[in-house]
Amino acid sequence: MKKKFYLLLLLIATVFTATAQEQKKEEVCYNPNLVKDTSKKSIKSMAVAVTHGDSIKISYHSPGVRKRIIWGGLVPYDEVWVTGAHDATTLEIGKAFVVGGKEIPAGKYAIFTIPGKSEWTVIINKHWKQHLATEYDEKEDEVRIKVKPKKNTHIERLQYFIEENKSGKITITVAWEKLKISFDSLVRL
Repeated sequence: MKKKFYLLLLLIATVFTATAQEQKKEEVCYNPNLVKDTSKKSIKSMAVAVTHGDSIKISYHSPGVRKRIIWGGLVPYDEVWVTGAHDATTLEIGKAFVVGGKEIPAGKYAIFTIPGKSEWTVIINKHWKQHLATEYDEKEDEVRIKVKPKKNTHIERLQYFIEENKSGKITITVAWEKLKISFDSLVRL
């Protein structure tokens, strides 16, 4: 009887431990630069905004600079980059939106970039469920736009920002190290 009781306790403890570990894996950080940075791992992060009664969500993994050379080093110039770490960065929006003059249907998309020294290409791609850019296919691009990187104060961890102005335009910004890029989209009502 005691043996069965201890086995039952062990089974319950295992289930609770596994559930707690799964819950911890799913934790999301909304401002990775406010977290005490003791991890060498990229932090699972998210930027969220509500506009016109609907949400816009960007999910990504936030790598740290950690005294590394980022631009032209860790992130090569002129190559498609997941603009984060691990899985493709995703943009999810419940209404059609416009980027670079092209209307894009509501849904979930990947955000990729091609960093350059003086100009970047921002890519919204249909194939959002992929690891890094290993399955990236230009044929799946919804839109590509050119943007100029700007100098920024040092930001240790890559971070996305979503801001709405009074006219209803949404600006999406990604900042890391001492650079930032931004692009506008207009959410359809």
